[in-house]
Amino acid sequence: MQTINELGTYTFQALLENSIKRFGERPALSFVSGAPISYNEANKQIEQLQQVLYRLGINPGDKVAIYSHSVPHWGIAYFAIVTMGAIAVPLLPDFTDKEVKSCLEHSETTMIIASEKLMSRIPETVSILIDIQDFSVKKGTKIRDGTPPPYTCKEDDTASVIYTSGTTGRSKGVELSHKNLVWNAIAGQSCQRINEYDRALSILPLSHVYEFTIGFLMFFLNGACVYYLEGIPSPRILLPALLKVRPTMMLSVPIVMEKIYRNKILPALTSSPFRAWLYHTKLGKKILNRLAGKQLKKTFGGNLKFFGLGGSKTDTVVEKFLRDAKFPYAIGYGLTETSPLIADSPAYQSIPGWIGYAVPGVEVKIDNPDPKTGIGELLVKGPNVMKGYYRDPELTKNAFTEDGWFKSGDLGSLDRDGYVRITGRAKDIIVTAGGKNVAPASLEDPLRGHPLISQVIVVGDKRPFISALITLDPEMLQLWLKNHGLPPMSISEAATNIEVLSALERAVERANQHVSRAESIRKIHVLTSDFTEANGLLTPSLKVKRKAVLQRYAEVIDSIYGGPVQNE
Repeated sequence: MQTINELGTYTFQALLENSIKRFGERPALSFVSGAPISYNEANKQIEQLQQVLYRLGINPGDKVAIYSHSVPHWGIAYFAIVTMGAIAVPLLPDFTDKEVKSCLEHSETTMIIASEKLMSRIPETVSILIDIQDFSVKKGTKIRDGTPPPYTCKEDDTASVIYTSGTTGRSKGVELSHKNLVWNAIAGQSCQRINEYDRALSILPLSHVYEFTIGFLMFFLNGACVYYLEGIPSPRILLPALLKVRPTMMLSVPIVMEKIYRNKILPALTSSPFRAWLYHTKLGKKILNRLAGKQLKKTFGGNLKFFGLGGSKTDTVVEKFLRDAKFPYAIGYGLTETSPLIADSPAYQSIPGWIGYAVPGVEVKIDNPDPKTGIGELLVKGPNVMKGYYRDPELTKNAFTEDGWFKSGDLGSLDRDGYVRITGRAKDIIVTAGGKNVAPASLEDPLRGHPLISQVIVVGDKRPFISALITLDPEMLQLWLKNHGLPPMSISEAATNIEVLSALERAVERANQHVSRAESIRKIHVLTSDFTEANGLLTPSLKVKRKAVLQRYAEVIDSIYGGPVQNE
């Protein structure tokens, strides 16, 4: 395990030099179908790209965007940029041309390294364009010869300006220093130690700080090898990759495991009347979950010892299955503004519904906790907290308390031992017409565990009661219909089918048992299309864009209540 004792300083320069020195001939980066390049070869490619950038006029302090899906050259490009004193601006591959233009303009970036598939979205104002596949120059003029002069990175130097995918509004440029990111990668080892023999399979975008810090930097720090898919992580591509790489570690967002559980595992566990009966007994559930866990581990290649879940809240039902299945899942919580890791729990030690302890060196506390529940906004302080929002001093000022604590915007609580639990977003709190505060997550999370439900959004702000917009899972719908002796039907037909609606209403009744009457869902409306990244209702990390959903379905919501909100 590599620490600050080996690096000397919290900079990418120190990290790179240490990894080359200690792991030079070890495999570092690879496509699943290719041969890995070594740490020495990675360093050679970094130096070659730096020479290209220097001759095109890149200087310390300049900003260079990276706009690509996750590939081995993504990390090479990042190291080349930041270790010559420039600033990397990662752009999510799902950003539209308008979002790309907005981020480039806001960050004052005119130089970009991109994949060929995404180049059509890049504005003409870009002065330098480099293909990430082979680092060939597609646009730009050589203005000098030679190699870049030596540059010594400082811990407080800005390494990245990262634009969040945003669930509630426009993207914000989060300014992170060398120390923010390198410190967090080192501190993350409190959850899971990594060694030079570990293999990771990457399925998330490197432009998301979760995958970058935990899924790339922690591995590069310790001499492990990261493998990348050569396409979107669909089952057709992912399953053979798992068997070929046989990863020891992976990161994922919860929805991936939730879909595996709902669409594959649960139907298999209840495939016959006897198995369904057995699964509903305490002992039977544990036995069947354990058997399913063994098969799940085989599906993931058989060598998995760490499967990190983060980016959004994991369904508690799925967590309980993973726990019973002895699957090596671990829960992490963080934000782009905290580089990202704030709290976590190691594999086999996670408690369903909770996150874990704060990372050593990070302080957390609850602001103005509710006397009954202990819930309030989580505040954070530590070396992982951002420098601020780029070119937005007012937004930066509002993100911190007067005594320097970062406002996470998340509601949560701490138990007596300091274990962290997150219950929702402060901005998502609904205040009904009767003045009742309702946390949507307390109703949405249990409902998402129902096999028929894909997504759910609770509504009711300034309304007389709480309602819910529900989308159906198309794959599980057909299986549910078959198991209940009903003919196949489309989503549109199912949205008004009495049997389907009755099943959903029973699920709502169960969810309502855990809240007061004023917080209970009184009405539901089943939508005929799901929330996706393509229709702009999910972020790249697959979180629901609540504000966008409320705007898109404003007329539907008004129809539930018989009209729009009446202004006083």
